[in-house]
Amino acid sequence: MTTPTPPARTGAEREAALAKAAHARTVRAELRTEVVAGAVDLPEVFRRADEDPVVANIKLLTLLEAIPNIGKVRSRRLLDELGISPKRRLRGVGARQRERLEERLS
Repeated sequence: MTTPTPPARTGAEREAALAKAAHARTVRAELRTEVVAGAVDLPEVFRRADEDPVVANIKLLTLLEAIPNIGKVRSRRLLDELGISPKRRLRGVGARQRERLEERLS
């Protein structure tokens, strides 16, 4: 069985894809830095996720781990208690799940 090859791209298409990926990494890193500093709270992150597809693509677990005094263990326990998959991205978190998360973290 042969492995599939990605579609052929022109140099300009590759450059555009690389620039788009770099921009997404920068936006995600800046948001995590703001969350770690306490400058942005969870409701604000959800508002940004509704407006920006790059933010909406961030994993919820990664974001929770960035919140001060939460950490890896507490964030996983919280998601487990609320019945939210640790693989869920911000765009996939429902309104009730958002409310329960905000309630527990306020």
